[in-house]
Amino acid sequence: MVSHRKPAKPAFDPRTVKENIVETPLNEEMSKSFLEYAYSVIYARALPDARDGLKPVQRRIIYQMGQMNLNPDRPYMKSARVVGEVMGKLHPHGDSAIYEAMVRLAQPFAMRLPLVDGHGNFGSLDDGPAASRYTEARMAPAALGMNADIAENTVDFTPNYDNKLQEPTVLPAAIPNLLVNGGSGIAVGMATNMATHNLGEVVAAAKHLMRHPDATLEELMRYVPGPDWPGGGVIVGRKGIREAYETGRGALTTRSVTHIENVTARKKAIVVTELPFMVGPERVLERISEGVKNRKLDGISGAIDLTDRHNGTRLVIEIKTGFDPNAVLAQLFKHTPLQDNFTINNVALVNGRPHTMGLKEMLQVWVDHRRVVIRRRSEFRRKKALERLHLVEGLLLAMVDIDEVIQVIRSSDDAEAAKTKLIAVFDLDEIQAQYILDLRLRRLTKMSRIELEAERDDLKRRIEELERILASDEALDGVVIDEMDDAVAKYGTPRRTVLLDEDEEGNLTPVVAHGDDGVSANAMAAARAAATVSSAAADVAAAAKAAKKAGDENATASALQIDDEPCAVMLSATGLIARTSEDAVERWENRSASDGRAKDDQIVSMFRTSTRSSYGLVTSAGRLVLAHVVELPKVSADGPLSVTGGVKAEELLGMTENTDPIRGERVIAAIDMPSTDDDGQLVPLALGTRNGVVKRWNRESPTTMDSWSVIDLKDDDEVLAAAEARDEDRLVFVSTDSSLLTFEAKNVRPQGRTAGGMAGIRLAEGCSAAAFAVVPDGKVTWNYEEGENGLFSASGAVVLTVAGDSEALPGTENGAAKVTPLEMYPTKGRGTGGVRSQRFLKGQDTLILAFVGAYPLHASTQSGAPVELPKPDMRRDGSGTDLSAPIAVVG
Repeated sequence: MVSHRKPAKPAFDPRTVKENIVETPLNEEMSKSFLEYAYSVIYARALPDARDGLKPVQRRIIYQMGQMNLNPDRPYMKSARVVGEVMGKLHPHGDSAIYEAMVRLAQPFAMRLPLVDGHGNFGSLDDGPAASRYTEARMAPAALGMNADIAENTVDFTPNYDNKLQEPTVLPAAIPNLLVNGGSGIAVGMATNMATHNLGEVVAAAKHLMRHPDATLEELMRYVPGPDWPGGGVIVGRKGIREAYETGRGALTTRSVTHIENVTARKKAIVVTELPFMVGPERVLERISEGVKNRKLDGISGAIDLTDRHNGTRLVIEIKTGFDPNAVLAQLFKHTPLQDNFTINNVALVNGRPHTMGLKEMLQVWVDHRRVVIRRRSEFRRKKALERLHLVEGLLLAMVDIDEVIQVIRSSDDAEAAKTKLIAVFDLDEIQAQYILDLRLRRLTKMSRIELEAERDDLKRRIEELERILASDEALDGVVIDEMDDAVAKYGTPRRTVLLDEDEEGNLTPVVAHGDDGVSANAMAAARAAATVSSAAADVAAAAKAAKKAGDENATASALQIDDEPCAVMLSATGLIARTSEDAVERWENRSASDGRAKDDQIVSMFRTSTRSSYGLVTSAGRLVLAHVVELPKVSADGPLSVTGGVKAEELLGMTENTDPIRGERVIAAIDMPSTDDDGQLVPLALGTRNGVVKRWNRESPTTMDSWSVIDLKDDDEVLAAAEARDEDRLVFVSTDSSLLTFEAKNVRPQGRTAGGMAGIRLAEGCSAAAFAVVPDGKVTWNYEEGENGLFSASGAVVLTVAGDSEALPGTENGAAKVTPLEMYPTKGRGTGGVRSQRFLKGQDTLILAFVGAYPLHASTQSGAPVELPKPDMRRDGSGTDLSAPIAVVG
């Protein structure tokens, strides 16, 4: 059998193939390849050009968006469409890199002057953006300045990656983008990290440099005192800024803007409204949580992020009771990103090579670039104007005898012959003749000639102006400066970051840029806050060191707490409560009628305590609310005593975990908790009610509650007043029908907190108690001395009664007042009717106000104006003296 199969091919033998191997030393190949890669990264990826401050991908995005006509007044376009255009035409890299670059150009917290107007989720300091298919974008107004006049041969163009299109090597950059928006990037063997600045300040410095080329750094820093972060904040100290502006490298400290406020009536918090550059709220909260767990931070009870798009940044860091908020804030600055360091490294490309530049060099590069742009634009416009003038003049020559022009054209065999005849007959060149041939018949009207003559004159003026600019460097600089001012007017915004400079004594003072009106209120507040925090930090360090020496394991926590110092708590009749120095009690007890007056000086409760102690607020509903002295604002004791600057006591009600506030409830007294006599026994608290009930609470308190009832009231009753009452003290009731009953406190047996009390004064039908008071035994005796010129001195308890008409609207009747020493009234038994305290005259049938207290008494109207009271009257049942105004509060 014969086989018809083809013979098998021989196996591949590499020895039969001719080899062409080029041998290159490994070190040379690595060196060459790495240098090419490094140059590509430096020049085409990571470093910005010093002229327009843009990296290649950013430049291509802004340029392509301009080519797509995505102006600020046009509708948004899908980000994916923009990314696709940039990637397909100019930037042959991944879409994610292009989109990330575009997102940064749109983020207001990263760019001082955003170049892209983003619509949708473009991310935050803590979260990334949505995908490009979900977001939309267009150019921001500032991007128009970057692309301004790019079609007028202002910059060089180069072929794109496939040689099919042209792209600019740099943008005209009507704004100093390198300084205004800064930037960051990591190249090979070098990196850049540039701070953002204020547009108006940078332009002012550039103008000064143009007028004074030999300007010193100090002169330029008068205009550019320091960076201006997009999110505001505070920069503490300018030493690093000066170094960076001089050498191109430096470090500065940036700090959050904070203030201390009462988030509730009984809890203070540090509120953060501005964060350091590129620091997010979540990062801060995370570091705070770690610090609390690691016991690096003490005195913090909680932290919450209330940031939103309407109110901006708002971090609330709650402070534990007894801790100094400023001392805690100093620790937060030390251990969290609320204070951060920013390292400046001004590296950018100059003529294609990386340079580390100071402030003057960066300004000079941009100024030189703008000069080149304006010169090239002027040359382009002059060339275009000359070309147009040439055409207009040729057309005007032809229109002198338009009939002959038409005859020449009609008599010609073709267009080329017509062109030749026109050139010969009318002394035109080829361009003018061709323009006449292309002319439409409608341009041959009389009006067209007038328009052409006006256009010719205008072109000549424009050419003359452009030649003047090109012939004079001074004129060219004038145009550059005018356009700088236009850019500031269009895109400029006020400074956001406060700069604090340290003087020779170490004090921080606000920095004012040249041309500013002065130091702003925000800058002054930041300076005061920085000084307070610095002082608190020094105190904490000293206290912690001392505590460590003493063997305190919690030295830092002890140092953060407020010292337990003696003080006094004051409650005014207007409902304000505050703490002040301890000596205020003695001054108040020894005051005289001639002492100076102040607003909110009608004090109804005052007692000595210490800053780390507790106190109680007794309410008209018979409730006692436990609070802490340290939470009260401190007011000065200098001058006339006053509670102005205190907090409303009613705001402290209901802020407990166990009890809700009662509608209409008001604070009637503040008491020390606990309070003991010389023998260490608890001093009972006496309460008097509107229905004439009296009770002495034995001060037995629950240990697990911070709010409880101290008297069982009937539904139609309320507490009028409350004060400590020892057995030897006097209790006083005054009823609306002018009956006054006073008896010794020992007649009222102390009871537990759930008891309802016992009968205090017997009230006539339709009457109620107008006042209740506890008079210490030593204050009952009346002392009176009359001196010269009608002056007198007096001390002791007095009774103020004001008679009026029961049918008058409250607050509308002045009434008749009488002030009588309590000593004039006899003591009677508890539960009796008392004696008359004021005789009613015609038109008077009730007491519209009554008060019992130590002389002198202070009274005022609802607006706070003082009301003069009559001199003491020794007649216990005499009639009163008409007042000048209605009394609203007395103390």
